[in-house]
Amino acid sequence: MPTGIRTAEELLRNPHIGHCELIRGELHMMVPPGAEHGWIAARILVAIANHADSQGLGKVYSETGFVLARDPDTVLAPDVAFVRSERARTSRAYFEGAPDLAVEVLSPDDRPGYVRDKVAEWLEAGTRAVWVVDPRDRTVVVHEPRRKPVTRAEDDTLGGGDVLPGFEMPVRAIFA
Repeated sequence: MPTGIRTAEELLRNPHIGHCELIRGELHMMVPPGAEHGWIAARILVAIANHADSQGLGKVYSETGFVLARDPDTVLAPDVAFVRSERARTSRAYFEGAPDLAVEVLSPDDRPGYVRDKVAEWLEAGTRAVWVVDPRDRTVVVHEPRRKPVTRAEDDTLGGGDVLPGFEMPVRAIFA
């Protein structure tokens, strides 16, 4: 594993190291996602992007690094992210700050404790909603600050709440 990378800027200058995230100054290598994972993330991204664009709500990002903390640095890259218009921007650097929505599609090797920790990192940094998509169980667990997680099953509809007003997607459509 590469060593010596402790900051967001060092990570950005070393794209050759592969799929990873930086958590409190420590590099965490990750296996590149499989085909099912990518397909599900793409379906969600397209649905959110179509809605956000049609309503002028903001920008949707795919596997973009978000700097959630400094000294030590934390850079996480959700499968899909949404940032409201007043905060949205593009640059070659990582996005400074948390997205309004982070979507994490579980991979077969994701450990429950690691996923819980990532959800906590997102919420502590100011993310207003985190969707954890489980392809195996065909569910989406919605996490929001100071609220109990809510599980949406295949027969349910996933709503955007205050983060994505008017957004609705049948959970079944995510896995169809």
